[in-house]
Amino acid sequence: MSLFSRHSRLAVPLTCIAALLSACGGTTTDSTANTAQLQAAPLATATTILQLDPATLPEADAQQLAVPAFHMAPVLLETPADANADAAAPAAVHTQTVPTEFRGISSRRLTLQGLRQVQAARSQSTSSGSSVDGSTDSSATASTTAAPLATTTTVATYTPAQIRAAYGLPTLPASYTGLTAAQAAQLGAGQTIYIVDAQHNPNVAAELAAFNTKFSLPACTTKTVATTATLPLATASSSACELSVVYSTAAGGMTATAPTYDSGWATEIALDVQWAHATAPLARIVLIEAASSSYNNLLGGIKLANAMGPGIVSMSFGGSESSGTSSAESAFAASGMTYLAATGDSGAAVSWPSSSAKVLAVGGTTLTYTGGTRSEVVWSSTGGGVSAYVATPSYQSTAVPGMGSAVRRTVADVAFNADPNSGQYVAVIASGTSTVKWASVGGTSLATPQWAGLIAVSNALRAVNGKAALGAPHVALYTNISTVPGTYASTFADITKGSHGTCSACSGEVGYDQATGLGTPNATALLSTLSGLTVQTAPVVAPASISGKAGTALSFTVAVTASNALTYTLSGAPSGMSISSAGVVSWATPVAGTYSVTVTAKDSKTGLSGQGVYTVTIAAATTTTTGTTTTTTAAAGSGPVIKATTMSGVAGRALSGTISITDATSKSISVSISGAPLGMSFQVSGMQIVANWASPQTGSYTLKVVATDGNGASASASIPVTVNAR
Repeated sequence: MSLFSRHSRLAVPLTCIAALLSACGGTTTDSTANTAQLQAAPLATATTILQLDPATLPEADAQQLAVPAFHMAPVLLETPADANADAAAPAAVHTQTVPTEFRGISSRRLTLQGLRQVQAARSQSTSSGSSVDGSTDSSATASTTAAPLATTTTVATYTPAQIRAAYGLPTLPASYTGLTAAQAAQLGAGQTIYIVDAQHNPNVAAELAAFNTKFSLPACTTKTVATTATLPLATASSSACELSVVYSTAAGGMTATAPTYDSGWATEIALDVQWAHATAPLARIVLIEAASSSYNNLLGGIKLANAMGPGIVSMSFGGSESSGTSSAESAFAASGMTYLAATGDSGAAVSWPSSSAKVLAVGGTTLTYTGGTRSEVVWSSTGGGVSAYVATPSYQSTAVPGMGSAVRRTVADVAFNADPNSGQYVAVIASGTSTVKWASVGGTSLATPQWAGLIAVSNALRAVNGKAALGAPHVALYTNISTVPGTYASTFADITKGSHGTCSACSGEVGYDQATGLGTPNATALLSTLSGLTVQTAPVVAPASISGKAGTALSFTVAVTASNALTYTLSGAPSGMSISSAGVVSWATPVAGTYSVTVTAKDSKTGLSGQGVYTVTIAAATTTTTGTTTTTTAAAGSGPVIKATTMSGVAGRALSGTISITDATSKSISVSISGAPLGMSFQVSGMQIVANWASPQTGSYTLKVVATDGNGASASASIPVTVNAR
């Protein structure tokens, strides 16, 4: 079926738009095409919207830096006791007193190198800007000037077995060989977790090996992914853990050049890898290291994960959100992918990328687990709040207990232990050494990879049950689970005590709250529910830009993905614009101007609804024709310029023509084409769109091309297509 019978949005750089439209025309063949030439080919019934801009950030946002969201308790831990694979989780949780010399030191992004530096500096009554391993990265020193640690002087540190017991994860087997498919699925077999971080940790494999040995977790085979490897990756092993480390480029590719070392990011990488593995011990882990912590470079890591194939992307970092960060939303929409991000570690606040409606935002708690009893309160430093820019997603409806009427996207969605004073063991090897040290680490960056592990296990169990991966899990968690009282109570621990700020919404509440979202997982019940769940999905309305000409009738069909029949409504529409029951928007006499029209599509069976904003730009255009060439420029005299050639040919003989679009003022151009006969396809060569029709049918047609740039300027052109009989 030709894509001209529906909408399509694709994203690529303006300078390399080859293949942008390769699938946009009909490619089916008709055995009667050469004999039935007297009837013109049917026309497309809607306008196709084509976005020539990739998932890119504005320059100001692209260069902004994200920070890792971990905390480390200011104590040099004793080496933990070796665990036995077949032994129950130790009842006694290790506790250790913070030495007097370390009290008052902030735990935020503290590293063992930084702690040693403070120790040395205080013993010498001097200050130093270098860490003990000789590096001068900012993470080693920043912690000494940050806000002081709370008055807690005793640190509790949990092992993987204790965390699994506390949250109800399946008990680890005595041996990892000979497992059934169901047993392996409980450990995440066959799934891939992508850990996206910045900078470089040269000892990540050795740290993971030490962690595995100490806590009787399955070993992970290190597997190299060549920079020239064909993507997506092969399916992950169904019986063993593999670890791969790749270096990403800002464009989403791979490079052989390792990023520079930074002790803060190295600590982040260590805890992300170790605790994703502790939660889903047989899942494949692909560590993607970006060259720097700029939004642009981290976004490249996410794009690389998308190219590598279905899996779960864990992002334990964050930074300020802005109106510009929404331009990267398509990076969080790849098929078969789940995205998770930490809400931050500075108290009530919202950070990107957790603020994205397509990302599962993970907040934090303070855990107490003794004698088989788990209790939690809001961790005082967890992030969470209301986005300043992202619209309220449909899954955050008034039907969710405690949600109320959300004015915009609200985070967190879920939570896990994150307090460094109820920390979890992490093995750390400083750069240039081989000695394993142990830290008690927390932060929402610790909670995030563990939720990534939970999603990996649920996907593995769903695969065993013949169900598709969850993808974006929001609807499953909010709609299928939280709105069913018995299911919600069994699958989540509702965190109702504690706070992360002084705002009116900063405290733990019954049902949803900003600090911990829906709560923390009761993993046994949650995994059982998710593994068999048929997820209700809300309609997805793809936003688009539509252009037209004043006084010329406008009609387009909204692009919606849904499982059931829909009803449609418009809001913000200009006078005279309407939408039919089939989703066709019509405006008989458009008036010049730019309009933001919100299309709401409601599922007639589930009641779920989705919204998308259509930007409708109506402007007069000036067209000149010289011979067979039509040139159209934007009404204001600047913006897109369309040059096109008249297409004429003979029925049954291949026909082609070119459409050139240039713009001196913008790097982003959205192109819409309507009126194309079925069977006509489009490809891009350099800066030209090439229209191809393999078996044209007799008749006269008109291609209507509208180009709109990132500044809102637009131009349109009508291209005659004439096919004569043989």
